Order: sequence, then C-alpha cells, then structure tokens
Amino acid sequence: MPDILLIQPPVRDFYFTAKRSIPYGLACIAASLIRAGFSTDIFDALATAKSRITPLPDELSYLTEYYGKADISPFALFHHFRHFGYSFEHIGKMARESGAFLVGISSLFTAYSNEAIRTAQVVRKFHPNCQIVLGGHHPTALPEAAMECDAVDFVIRGEGEVSMPMLASAVLNSGTPDFASIPGIVFRRKDDSLHISEPAMMEDLGDYPPPATHLIRHVFYQRKKRGSAVIVSSRGCPMKCTYCSVGASSLTYRRRSVASVIQEIDHAVTRYDAGFLDFEDENLSLNRKWFMELLYEIRTRFSESKLELRAMNGLFPPSLDEEMIQMMKAAGFKTLNLSLGSTSADQLRKFQRPDVRNAVDRVISIAEKHGLEVVCYVIAGAPGQKAEDSLRDLLWFARTRVLAGISVFYPSPGSADFENAAKQGILPPHFSMMRSSALPISHTTTRLESLTILRLGRILNFMKSLGKIPDPSPFAEKHIPDICDRKEIGRHLISGFLHDAKIRGLTPDGDIFEHKVSGGLARGFAESLRNGLPLF
Repeated sequence: MPDILLIQPPVRDFYFTAKRSIPYGLACIAASLIRAGFSTDIFDALATAKSRITPLPDELSYLTEYYGKADISPFALFHHFRHFGYSFEHIGKMARESGAFLVGISSLFTAYSNEAIRTAQVVRKFHPNCQIVLGGHHPTALPEAAMECDAVDFVIRGEGEVSMPMLASAVLNSGTPDFASIPGIVFRRKDDSLHISEPAMMEDLGDYPPPATHLIRHVFYQRKKRGSAVIVSSRGCPMKCTYCSVGASSLTYRRRSVASVIQEIDHAVTRYDAGFLDFEDENLSLNRKWFMELLYEIRTRFSESKLELRAMNGLFPPSLDEEMIQMMKAAGFKTLNLSLGSTSADQLRKFQRPDVRNAVDRVISIAEKHGLEVVCYVIAGAPGQKAEDSLRDLLWFARTRVLAGISVFYPSPGSADFENAAKQGILPPHFSMMRSSALPISHTTTRLESLTILRLGRILNFMKSLGKIPDPSPFAEKHIPDICDRKEIGRHLISGFLHDAKIRGLTPDGDIFEHKVSGGLARGFAESLRNGLPLF
C-alpha cells in the first residue's frame, strides 16, 4: 500500500479530450515524493472509457436554449452534459483501499473545481484518517475558496514538486509539525484563520527527477495503437497577455536542459512505444538556439520511431522562421498550432499581446511551402471585445489556408482579465460557469454572439474540408429520412445557410431544426461568402 495517493478527479462537461488529460503534473510530483523515500501511487479517475449523461447543473441551465437539441450534423457543437471518468464512490473506495496517510488531489481548472472538492469530500468519507491536500492552478490562485471545504486539510500553491515531500514529512512528524515553513502551504491555524504562503517554485528544473510515468495508465492514452506522452520542457512564460494567468504569476520562465528532455522522450519511446508527443509548454519555441538543438536531437535520435509532435498550447509566430519550420517537420511536426489572439490591432492592444499578424501570414506561407497544416487560434467573447471584430477574424480565416481555432473567452483566476471582470461585476457567479462551453461572459459580445461565432467557425472549417463554398440554394426540408452520408447532408445544410443565413441542425431521428444564433453575425458572414470572398 502506498504512503501517498495522488488523484486526478473526473470531469463533468459536454466533452472531454483524453490526449490532453495525461496526469503529467501528478507524475512529476510523484517522482519527487519517491525520491524522498515515500511510496506513491496515482489514481487517474479519467483513465477509463466510462462516461454517463448527467443532469445539467442548475447554474448552467441557461445553456439549454443553446444546446437543448441533439445535433448530428458535421459541424455540431454540444448537447449532453456528461460525467467523464469513474464515479466518486469508486474514487472513495480506491482511497480507502490504498491506506495512504496523505492524499493529494489535482485541481487544475477552476471550472472543474467542484469535481475536485467532491473528490476530497468522498475521500474524507471513505478514508477519514488520511490528510487531504489540494494542488493545481485553482487552489494556487484562489486558496481561500479551496479551503472553504472542511474535507481539505491543506492547499499547496505553485509547484508541488517542491512542497509535497516536505508536507509528507511534516504530517508524519509525531511532534509539533512546522507546516508554516513549507513553501506554498496553506492551512488552518488553531483559530481557524488561514496561513497562506506565496507559491512554491523550482529554482533549477535540473534539480528535480523526471516524471514517474510508470504510474500513468498508458493503455488508456494510446493513439493509433501507439503510446502518447506529454512533455513539459519549460515552466512559466515571460509574456503578460491579459487573458492568461501563467505570465501574470510570480513563477518565472525557466527551461530544462535539452539532454533531460531527450532522456524523457527516449523513456517514452522505448518503454511505452510513444508515437505521439505533445509539448505542453506555454512558449516552446521562444529560445531559438535551445529549440533548434532540441529538434536536431529528436530528428537524429528518433528518426526511426516516426514520431508525431505537437505543441497544442500554441506557438508564438514571430519565433518561427523557415529553417526552424523545416527542422520541425524533419523532427515530426505535421501541424503548427499558432497563437494569434485576434486580427484586430485594437483588441491585441487590449490583450497586451504583440501584434503577430504579419508573422502569422509569413509562417502560413512557409508551412504551405513545406506541406505542414496550420491551425490558428483566436479568442472571442472577451470583456470589451467587439463581436464585429470576431466576425472579421472569421472572414480572415475564410481567406487563409488554415483551420479556425475559435476559443471562447473564459476568466482565468490570477489573470488581469479576471481581475478586470471582477471589478466590472461581470464575472460568472459560479466557478462551474468559467469554461468556454458555458459562454461565461456576456458583455460587449453577448453569449448569443459568442455562440454564433463558435458555430460559424465550425461551419467554416467544414467548408474548408469540402474544398470549396457550396452554391446557395433554398432549404425546404423538415425531415431527412436517410442519414447515411453526413458529409453530403452537411453540404446541403451549408447551401441553405448561404441562401438565408439560418444555421440548421439535424436530430438523430432526421428532423431539421434551426439553431438560435445572432442573425446579424450570421447574415454578415453568409453575405461575405456569397459576395465572392474566396475560401482560401
């Protein structure tokens, strides 16, 4: 039985992306605990195909008017709200069977903090004698909120690799434990007031062991019958974008050595047959010399492994040049995920983000020359952002050979935009609303407009998959009895949209219905396409 059990809680949402849910952070913390002499295990409650439809929480009931009907069209959004992962009761039983004296629970995203708290409560119920600690971005940014739950004994703010071994030792101390000396610790004093420390930070990433990936359930995270792995080669970010909490934090930007990253990749490839590697760095390519050395080593050492590499958090376009992009392709990159933010110079200034529009155009041209796909990401629905600017973003995508990544803004605690939204009184009243799928902010861009931009982005990407814009034509069908060729049905629905700017869906029974959208945005988009705007 392990001394310490680390838990990744289940998720409740409309969708779940398994390849981005590998519990890498827990594996890093586990490695530090193991090196300190503590036996450690990870229970990943997401590492299962189990999911079930669950009622929409009361605070999200307003979404029924947007997602209320099942839609099986090829550009559909969401419908059923689901519990992804093992049940809370099963988690409680696993904690009890572990016998661990310390249970650590990951709470990465504020939108899913209720699931982390529920996990703590069920662990307390089934295993009452253990100590429970929450870590991750949510309790780091909002420690008081996390400590409102009586089942939570401690919060660790910042990087748990530093603090968890010290906390484990202090819990075992039979005398008077000196919790206050632990970096990043939050705990209740005897008078019930909170001791809150500044976030803990690893000064030198090379001082810490590689992640204990043997504790990850690799079978669940396979992709194309090969293993998948997450690599984090740096911590922090030097940029100060207003929507992001990473650059706003006190944790400085630090890189690992190329040798340590290569060693971790080699372990993933040789032990788990990893074929897909996602670098989850905030700014992977920022240091050109370091990144080029990393790419050279990957190409040289793993050319026979046929790796597919991605940087799904997004790449900073000005950091990429033709030589680097060629090297990325040689190393295994097939797709470049570019962080654009907006095509509006005014909105980029609001985001305190560099104007990368020219760099994006240059990178797209180079990528096309060398046969790489490109996905560009923009934000819609941020406080103070105009819906008309988001429409112009879509029309830019329509002229460009890239897929549109539309990210509906959500307030991230610790970011400048979160603080500004709080001051303006436009923050959602519940943590569970702070997710893109919940259309959390209704300000200068309304929820309905954000939803419309999101739907138009899906429609645009579907049209790109067709290779051309279908001809506009009236749409009169109310029912389609034979749903065999969804792509052809989608083409038919697009023709109707281009004719009358109505976005239609298709139920599993073959009924056609109209989605609720912003008529002005839908008409503006459809008219621009009808008036000869090239698809790419």
